Amino acid sequence: MGLLDNVERGLEKAVRGAFARGSKSQVQPVEIASRLRREMDDKAMTMAAGRTLAPNVYDVRLSGPDFERARSWGTALAEELCDVAIRHARSQGYTLQGPVKVSFTQTVENKSGEFQVLSNTEKSNGQAQQAQPAYPAMQPPRAPRPAQPAPRSAAPESAGPVRPAVALQPVLDIDGQRYSLNASSITLGRSSEADILVDDTGVSRKHLEIRLDDGQGTAVDLGSTNGSFLNGSRINGSLALRDGDVLTIGRTKMTFRLLPAKTGSRPGSGR
Repeated sequence: MGLLDNVERGLEKAVRGAFARGSKSQVQPVEIASRLRREMDDKAMTMAAGRTLAPNVYDVRLSGPDFERARSWGTALAEELCDVAIRHARSQGYTLQGPVKVSFTQTVENKSGEFQVLSNTEKSNGQAQQAQPAYPAMQPPRAPRPAQPAPRSAAPESAGPVRPAVALQPVLDIDGQRYSLNASSITLGRSSEADILVDDTGVSRKHLEIRLDDGQGTAVDLGSTNGSFLNGSRINGSLALRDGDVLTIGRTKMTFRLLPAKTGSRPGSGR
């Protein structure tokens, strides 16, 4: 049972056990979870085609004593808060542009029991719109990974004008979303640490890796519980990918495509 499972049941009381000890003036995890969901709702923006974009990066600002308690809880609390954010986004139909991250910052302005939750949107290439606090974050901010060189077609040996090579961009189509694969390694899974988040209970936290080398794709199962499948066949180790191949993890199907490259694409970005 997660530390904040009671939140999903709508209970308005503190979490039992170690996280519930202390005076009423201390910040409790259930209060942070409730404030985080309200912050997501307040900052959600309706975009074109009926999509609602919600922030995916959250900074919990605490007083000195409350920050020390958060430090003692460590990443376990951050992971639970990330799960709360992911479930809430799914229940409300929100779109997230990158992994959910939760971090804690100590401030001198807050008294014990007082806190704020600030948010912003960070795309999955790691370039945040605002500077991010570091501790105890779910994961450190990631530097942008270099784009892989596009494959080049050999010039024909026959005489005549040589046509320019067509650059191909590897992408994944998942549930109507298109993700450009511009990094040498892309991980998929249920964890917020994955490059592409797959919210599927049949998917492991880090389930599948797609490796790219000079435009050639390879699917690698990361020891997942339920396995990974390529065109209906289980992947034992790794398998090469071709245009139009269908990958299945849990109940989620995705199509690997090689499309004419467009300028300005970002690694793992939904399109």
